[in-house]
Amino acid sequence: MKRKSLFALSAVIVVAAAALVPVLWSGGDNLHNGSAMAATPADQAALIKKGEYLARAGDCIACHTVRGGKQFAGGLPMATPFGTMFTPNITPDDQYGIGKWTQDDFYRAMHTGRSKDGSLLYPGFPFTSYTKVTRADSDAIYAYLRSVTPVNVASRPHELKFPFNQRNMLIGWRTLFFREGEYKADPTKSVEWNRGAYLIEGLGHCGMCHTSINAMGGPVSSAAFAGGLIPLQNWYAPSLTSNKEAGLGDWETKDIADLLKTGVSSRGAVFGPMAEVVHNSLQYMSDADINAMATYLKTIPQKSEAPEALQLETSEKFGGELLKQGQKIYADNCAKCHAENGLGMPHAFPPLANNQSIQMPSAVNPIRMVLNGGYPPSTDGNPHPYGMPPFAQALSNTEVAAVVTYIRMSWGNHGTAVSPQQVSDLRSAPLD
Repeated sequence: MKRKSLFALSAVIVVAAAALVPVLWSGGDNLHNGSAMAATPADQAALIKKGEYLARAGDCIACHTVRGGKQFAGGLPMATPFGTMFTPNITPDDQYGIGKWTQDDFYRAMHTGRSKDGSLLYPGFPFTSYTKVTRADSDAIYAYLRSVTPVNVASRPHELKFPFNQRNMLIGWRTLFFREGEYKADPTKSVEWNRGAYLIEGLGHCGMCHTSINAMGGPVSSAAFAGGLIPLQNWYAPSLTSNKEAGLGDWETKDIADLLKTGVSSRGAVFGPMAEVVHNSLQYMSDADINAMATYLKTIPQKSEAPEALQLETSEKFGGELLKQGQKIYADNCAKCHAENGLGMPHAFPPLANNQSIQMPSAVNPIRMVLNGGYPPSTDGNPHPYGMPPFAQALSNTEVAAVVTYIRMSWGNHGTAVSPQQVSDLRSAPLD
């Protein structure tokens, strides 16, 4: 069953996809005369290595590399409510990649959300977070991307519905939701805390999933890190501000760091999109940076209330029937790993009793885990993760609803009953 998931990656918001399309640009500032300043081979090698690390921190590979495809060649389809968008080629290919981009062009995209020709980029490319990245770090990422193998593959044009294919509409969006500016350290906080804030709010762009978005595709700033359903992925990124969900107020910093670095901790494990984040990105980060991120996350203000429930109401009588049915299904299918008392066998099989991720108002994640199964990421700290088998073929919608209802309402858990309709809605949801 589902262990606590701290994040869920999301590279998609409702109006989104990266649009670093290489086109000619004329005009604008040229802070570095369009090229890197002279450097010794050793200096350049160090810069590239730094850029590779930072590109990992930003999880660039997740959006710009199709599974089984050439690294950073783009082409990943990103479904949004307004059409499908495709990530661009960011290899140093002169024709289709960023081979003719300068450091200034790259920084402009990162910092201002404008392409090489000054055109506006769609906010699926997380420039609202990347604007916080320093010029030095942007230049390092640029140097790294210039060092990878060029791929001569054209970026596929987006397939957006009218009027969302009109980039000039982004002017209003930017006015409402974008504030340009590099990260400014808080002098009242430690160096470690500020490093963590820089990584979480900037390159990590964690708020893109853990902050709800409104009908315009903009973040609800008053609900920062308060959780949200990832559009069209049908995974729920839990609230980090409520101890009723994934709030970190009562977590030890070490448990947060373990979860980020290895995907498992004494408090739970990550599955779904967040497992990909750990696998692609976080496991490669230094212990110092992981600890800095954990230090910052630990201080996010906690609220007593959880976000508004995102599930259908189930009658008390029907919920009681599901609970009784779910007990037998659990004994037959789940107890061998998770134990009759729901305590599991950590770290191999997570506890379900007193598991906040099971009891959240949104039942999306436990339903998805029962239907589709999954594994925590394979990392150096957890090289052979135990997995959860899928039950979509073995259990009906009512049976899945029953067993999820049982685990949400047993052993002192305070979750609510789940309806078969919720299961039906999620059964055909995409896995990625």
